[in-house]
Amino acid sequence: MSITAIETSTGATTVEASAATSADLAARPSFLPLILDVAVPVGSYYLLKSGFGMSTMAALGWSSVVPAVRTVWSAVKERRANALAGLILFVNVVGLALSLVAGDPRLMLAKDSGVSSAIGIGILVSVKLGRPMMTAGMKPFLIKGDADKNAAWDRLAAGSPRFRKAERTFSLVWGVVLLGECVARVLGAYTLPVDTMVWLGTVVMISSIAVAILVAGRLAVGPMEKMLENEVARTSQPKS
Repeated sequence: MSITAIETSTGATTVEASAATSADLAARPSFLPLILDVAVPVGSYYLLKSGFGMSTMAALGWSSVVPAVRTVWSAVKERRANALAGLILFVNVVGLALSLVAGDPRLMLAKDSGVSSAIGIGILVSVKLGRPMMTAGMKPFLIKGDADKNAAWDRLAAGSPRFRKAERTFSLVWGVVLLGECVARVLGAYTLPVDTMVWLGTVVMISSIAVAILVAGRLAVGPMEKMLENEVARTSQPKS
């Protein structure tokens, strides 16, 4: 093998390695919120309670510190107001204050459902007002940066009742599921042992998200994706 070939091969390997590294680095942040908001609070609760002998109230309180700090840090780092982050922080602070006053660890568990209920109600109100909140997250997923699909979306949103109905259905499903999660977690917080509900609350949350993804995907995302493809194909056909 010639020196040039060796250099080319080495360069290609370096580029591939850099690309892989960049992809890995880009993927890591997407898992960080899940780790900080779910794994750390649950793990630290059991560590503080069972490992360090803290009371249930103290363990619940300290296990909420990392998510709260992350929320504040994200807002400061981005240098802009984040309504959802602010809502989550507000619910955490109010819930912790009420729990300390009442001395009830179950209230601290129940307060987590306040975020789901607030978001769920907000989504349902947005559907009622004709401005489905979840569209902002769904549209980029379906468009994938394609200009033709983006134009097709605009045409369908303006002239297709079926498309608009599917768009509303997507947000409707998420709103209903989040409210259902809220009810389930509140009931669990006041009927099940605290230690059980600490991990079960996370299971309920993850299961609710999975249900919302599956149902919304079947009722809205799939049909909308098909309509977009048909619209792009229709407009790309050469005129006779």
